[in-house]
Amino acid sequence: MNNQSVTPSYFEFTLFSDSGSLKYVFFSVCLLIYMTIISANVVIILTVCLEKSLHQPMYIFICCLSLNSLYGSAGFFPRFLMDILSDTHFISRPLCFIQIYVIHTYKTHEVNILTVMAYDRFVAICQPLHYHSKMTGRTVSCLLILSVLYPVCILANFMHQSSNLPLCGYKLHRIFCTTWSIHQLSCVETAAKSITGQFIAVTTIFIPLSFVLYTYLRILLVCRKSLSEFRGKALQTCLPHIVTFVNFCISVFIDVLLNQYKVDEVNRLVIVVLSLEFLIIPPISNPLVYGLKLPQIRGVFSGFLGTHKTLCPT
Repeated sequence: MNNQSVTPSYFEFTLFSDSGSLKYVFFSVCLLIYMTIISANVVIILTVCLEKSLHQPMYIFICCLSLNSLYGSAGFFPRFLMDILSDTHFISRPLCFIQIYVIHTYKTHEVNILTVMAYDRFVAICQPLHYHSKMTGRTVSCLLILSVLYPVCILANFMHQSSNLPLCGYKLHRIFCTTWSIHQLSCVETAAKSITGQFIAVTTIFIPLSFVLYTYLRILLVCRKSLSEFRGKALQTCLPHIVTFVNFCISVFIDVLLNQYKVDEVNRLVIVVLSLEFLIIPPISNPLVYGLKLPQIRGVFSGFLGTHKTLCPT
């Protein structure tokens, strides 16, 4: 890396390689994945919005989780699909930082919604008599607004600082823009910004995840002392959230590993697969888990299909 700041107006992704005619196969597979993400999450959103019986806090949060999956996917897949077919893999500096901002806010929104959902389940199971007084429409709205606005504001300031860094290069060893890969190109010491980034990570990711763990420990203690019928119903509603939470923790752990190690010394395919994990698995698994495991959503969706078959007989 040169010591002279060049302040590039664009960046180049170096992990893409000329795969010949195979690029059309990769493009088709990735397009199918993206269409699956859109379809599965739209089904959940429409099911919750159209069915009045699902206008309850838990299902509203599930709907927000699906909306966030669409948001995060839109920040990655369109550009990624273009890069698969393109012979050059350059991205302008503004678009790069927009992509970083969208992906970071997507991850933070995800963990905030999971935290709010954990609180909702905690009140429903551990304090059932106070549930309707605590989880009012006003409370749900305030929790969702806070979940969205907090990362939007705090990450906007961090992105502004990062975008003003003097850079001594333009090549990113990734398939999409990341804060860490940008900081590696910096011509100046970024220790202060790294500390700021770690603080943001702790406050936006690890503290909420710790709260989720705490609430589920409390839920398990309550279930342990309860009747088997109550325990079964409680765990049935909590299981999809636990699966989503564990999957997200794995995704965050993988992302942290990629940021800590020198990715230019890791196999190209490994980096690509690990980079795609949190952008593909949660948006696909979330609607499938909630759609298949929660009988309320599954029942409404089955009802829609039955009505459609009745109106459109073969």
